[in-house]
Amino acid sequence: MDIYHIWCALKDGVGDMEFADNVSEYLGHLEDEGHIEGWRLTRRKLGLGPDDLPEFHIMVEVSGLAQLDDAFGRAAARAEPVEGLHHAVNRLVSKVKFALYRDFPDPGRKTGEERF
Repeated sequence: MDIYHIWCALKDGVGDMEFADNVSEYLGHLEDEGHIEGWRLTRRKLGLGPDDLPEFHIMVEVSGLAQLDDAFGRAAARAEPVEGLHHAVNRLVSKVKFALYRDFPDPGRKTGEERF
């Protein structure tokens, strides 16, 4: 499983529940359509976390890079309903950071071969 990480802050005046609802609609749609495997939205608690990472963290699970590319393609096509759902999230955020991680060890890892 690959996990696409998104950290973001909210623009001034944006409500946290509006953001959460819009993320749920957008990513829920992608999940229902089979373009992602799952997702999760978290928020920093008690101010704990690295200074360079914003308050909100979204994790999008995909079965591999082909599925992630498919999900990106849905957004890039700018076709409804995905365009409206994506814009409803994107317009609310700032200070966005991205990362891509994978489960480890993953099925492609040859056991016994160490890399230091």
